[in-house]
Amino acid sequence: MSQENDNFINLFDDYLKNERGYSKNTIIAYLNDLQEFKKFLLENGGFTGWDQVHSRDIEIFLQSLANLSRSRTTQSRKMSSLRSFYNFLIKRKLIKQDPMQLISLRLGEKRLPQFFYEKQVKQVLNSLSNSSDDLSIRNLALFELFYTTGMRLSEISNLTLDQIDFDLKLILVHGKGNKDRYVLFSDSTDKALRAYLDQARSNLLKNNIDQNYVFLNDQGRKLSSRGIEYVMQKVFNKAGISGKVHPHMLRHTFATQMLDNGADLRSVQELLGHESLSTTQIYTHVTMKHLQSDYEKFFPRNNKENEAK
Repeated sequence: MSQENDNFINLFDDYLKNERGYSKNTIIAYLNDLQEFKKFLLENGGFTGWDQVHSRDIEIFLQSLANLSRSRTTQSRKMSSLRSFYNFLIKRKLIKQDPMQLISLRLGEKRLPQFFYEKQVKQVLNSLSNSSDDLSIRNLALFELFYTTGMRLSEISNLTLDQIDFDLKLILVHGKGNKDRYVLFSDSTDKALRAYLDQARSNLLKNNIDQNYVFLNDQGRKLSSRGIEYVMQKVFNKAGISGKVHPHMLRHTFATQMLDNGADLRSVQELLGHESLSTTQIYTHVTMKHLQSDYEKFFPRNNKENEAK
């Protein structure tokens, strides 16, 4: 195996970090998937280099994942990591043939995103509104922001004070792949954010150096993505929302409510920061009541006047 082959992973790592602007956790996931595939080859006949991998090798690897009862989502993610890696190698002309070209994975229907009903979100927000301690004030601002902007978990965790324009009720979001976008926030979110910044944030900061992150933990440091997940689980369960919850469900709730109330796909795509419209289309399941209404209104055979004729 050549030194050039050994360097492929390092080059891919640099590409994801510097050109694509992916988060640390996303890059780790990509590289772990590649290492798992390499380990599989080493244990099943040997690994002679990334440029020596054949489509059959990948098919056997994916089959082994299925035999181990790994979920379809896991199989799909690992296939996506391999596809991205080999696309990179081909584009950089580091290899001549792409072993992923003929690989496909039948995933069946896409899983619909889980979301909350409006009543459930209000239930949580109301439970926080009745408390005046610093963490409750922070949590109200935090979940108001998730709910009314559709921002990603990492985007809110890394949000800084200078990204917020309170006059216009706008936030400049630094999204995936170094792509910036603007999102708007509501009057209720404006009120919750101002209350947090005026009343609670300085108390949480304590004697730490202020790095301008909006949301702080009880130690005065940036509230991490994992910290937000923990806080959400605790707050939502306490408010009467049972089961496992995740911040992405608030992003999904934002998207479904926007579409359910008549927003067009392109607008929602822009607000969510989706690169492709097809990614946004999965949320259209919530517009069924509008489709049914239009169908009954416009389809001739449902028109009683036409039937009378």
